Amino acid sequence: MLAGLMQDDFPLTLHHPLHRMRSVHPGAEVVTLTDHGVVRATYGEVAERVDRLARALERLGVRQGDRVGTFAWNNQRHLELYMAVPCVGAVLHTLNIRLFAEQLTYIVNHAEDGVIFLDDSLVPILQELAPSFEGVRNYIVMGDGDCDCGSLPNALRYEDLLEDAGPGSFEYPELDERQAAALCYTSGTTGNPKGVLYSHRSISLHSSASLMTDALGLSTRDRALVVVPMFHANAWGIPHAAALAGADLIMPDRFLQAEPLAKLIEAERPTIMGCVPTIFADMLRYADTNDVDISSLKNAACGGSAVPRQLMKDYEERHHVGVFQAWGMSE
Repeated sequence: MLAGLMQDDFPLTLHHPLHRMRSVHPGAEVVTLTDHGVVRATYGEVAERVDRLARALERLGVRQGDRVGTFAWNNQRHLELYMAVPCVGAVLHTLNIRLFAEQLTYIVNHAEDGVIFLDDSLVPILQELAPSFEGVRNYIVMGDGDCDCGSLPNALRYEDLLEDAGPGSFEYPELDERQAAALCYTSGTTGNPKGVLYSHRSISLHSSASLMTDALGLSTRDRALVVVPMFHANAWGIPHAAALAGADLIMPDRFLQAEPLAKLIEAERPTIMGCVPTIFADMLRYADTNDVDISSLKNAACGGSAVPRQLMKDYEERHHVGVFQAWGMSE
């Protein structure tokens, strides 16, 4: 299968960005903010873990077309799921952690999730809802250390699964570029949340478009800070686009307050950031009153709602940061 990726004509599946992570940009970096500072891994190391995860999914009984849920922040392990789940032919179902309990129950059952991967910090939320989930057979808890998995039934540790899977390449199946790769549900403002399916082809085309100058202009020279949540709308496609381009990825995990974000920007010097106006406004107030340098940002994409013109002007004049309006649809 991978030999076909070297030809001029190949299916537009997520096998391609995974191949580029492994073979073209193995030295690019994924940085995740944790309670104990940042954790770093190269794209080459992440690709090796994706292979392990693919084997683990197979051993968990995940088959093509199955829905695999995630309940997680923006971090390296979530990125590994972004790659492994679609590349084995399953569908990545990102569960929005901001939804009400009854909405989460509805979408897990409606999507027929069989396995859910969740961050250890979010275990208390799902352990209350687990009895209402009809088809979930395993919960995979992600995180470092030996956190309490609570009362989650058939709970397993993510790192244990990868350790048991062992090293070595994985033979990924041939996939149709038009088959489903990811699934997210809208907020359900007019009734129950509605499921939105993304094909391998649509994600691939969106990722390619994100590399264009009139879009994000993402390139191998960039470092992308992904604040927009990975649990909704594929984080605007930034993780996939970065994998395709070989740009570094900086993940804030659950640390979305102004102070840790501003300090992360000063330390890691991202050039591109995707975020919503409320977080940009909070960070501006912090940057205005504290000695922090956020000027590395040349493209600060702001979406989710209209960006106040004054906010863009203040960032440009006081911090030399270019904020621009991004617009899109979950569909």
